[in-house]
Amino acid sequence: MEWEVVIGLEIHAQLATKSKIFSGAATAYGAMPNTQACAVDLGLPGVLPVLNRETVVMAAKLGLAIGATVAKRSVFARKNYFYPDLPKGYQISQFELPIVQHGHLDIELEDGSVKRIGVTRAHLEEDAGKSMHEDFHGMSGIDLNRAGTPLLEIVSEPDMRSAKEAVAYLKKIHSLVRYLEICDGNMQEGSFRCDANVSVRPVGQKEFGTRCEIKNLNSFRYIERAINYEVERQIELIEGGGKVRQETRLFDVEKNETRTLRTKEEANDYRYFPDPDLLPVELDDAFIEAARASLPELPDQKRQRFVAEFGLSPYDAGVLTATREMANFYEQTLAAAGGEPKLCANWVMGDLSGLLNKDNKDVSHSPVTPAMLGGMVKRIVDNTISGKIAKTVFEAMWAGEGDTDAIIEKHGLKQVTDTGAIEQAIDAVMAANPEQLANYRAGKDKLFGFFVGQVMKATQGKANPAQLNDLLKAKLSG
Repeated sequence: MEWEVVIGLEIHAQLATKSKIFSGAATAYGAMPNTQACAVDLGLPGVLPVLNRETVVMAAKLGLAIGATVAKRSVFARKNYFYPDLPKGYQISQFELPIVQHGHLDIELEDGSVKRIGVTRAHLEEDAGKSMHEDFHGMSGIDLNRAGTPLLEIVSEPDMRSAKEAVAYLKKIHSLVRYLEICDGNMQEGSFRCDANVSVRPVGQKEFGTRCEIKNLNSFRYIERAINYEVERQIELIEGGGKVRQETRLFDVEKNETRTLRTKEEANDYRYFPDPDLLPVELDDAFIEAARASLPELPDQKRQRFVAEFGLSPYDAGVLTATREMANFYEQTLAAAGGEPKLCANWVMGDLSGLLNKDNKDVSHSPVTPAMLGGMVKRIVDNTISGKIAKTVFEAMWAGEGDTDAIIEKHGLKQVTDTGAIEQAIDAVMAANPEQLANYRAGKDKLFGFFVGQVMKATQGKANPAQLNDLLKAKLSG
């Protein structure tokens, strides 16, 4: 039997506010446990929540960016459940009337086609605390610093049909929230994480199969592995005569498997009801239009502009616009170089990205600035250095030796463009290799590369490649 995979994602993006959603407590990461939880976060008697206006602005921006409806009236509800790290015994969230409804996002598939993924809703809520089970001598500790941190939960339609599609969608949302500057997207710190709802059904069947939810995935690689494992588990279970049970599961990264956490709760298990301490959120047209006016150029718009304005391929434009920081770096490099879009793109995507990955650095912390890289591109274009010498220059810049001109001067790397000097080197190489010369002239054309290498060696790699090729062809044919 052939099976179809059905996937929906619930993404939790921690909003980049300095204070929590209903209190003035700080949201900074890494503070000592329980030093950033105030009376409101703990739900102590006599305290009242006050909505952080900036969270509403951020939610509206996300809604507008995905073509969704930003609700002019939304309501906060109490979601009741009991965990040790949920101090009030309920979580303030949104249920029947969320702030964002019915949007979409387009993802590009591996074959180059585009698929539209529906976004059911995005709603505001507060985060819970954190249970800690290590280094407590057999006991658990509770850190409530995270309690009350603002979250935007982005819920997709079950439109994805493979783990790769799910990862593509997740990466698109990740890029978008960073472009909008509403979330830092730091998956290691838990400020961007998701739950994956996975089910399978026979190909052609309209009804969905029984789904399982995989909780708290915070790595693109782990998400793909977790979904693929869960798909195989469900198919094997059904084909073996069993039934999939609706439940919540965790992914064990060491064993590369999902395991049962608890049976899945339904909405009525949470006993949602409107929060009596919070008024409905009412937005007017002026508020929504102000949010719209504050939107930056979005990733898809920027990618299309890079193709149209700079003549880049859709692939190159996609890589360069994956993050706002990389796109800005590229455009600043291009400006410093005074043009050469493709050459600048190659250096940003190639050598720069390679060393960033090797040293585990973000582009915003690159030792080579856009001005330095653009200056180097200029020297390639005006034939001061060759592309091969440029790699030496780039590595020296990365090591902190200064800009291109200083490095060229310091190491004597200026390219040889004097045709007389190049001809002299060619003559010397031909005289030193009479056998290879005879074989070349006898028809062994592949020896041309040998002569190129020898002349480059004689000129310490400084001969202009284009001039060398032209002069060498003429000399060898003589």
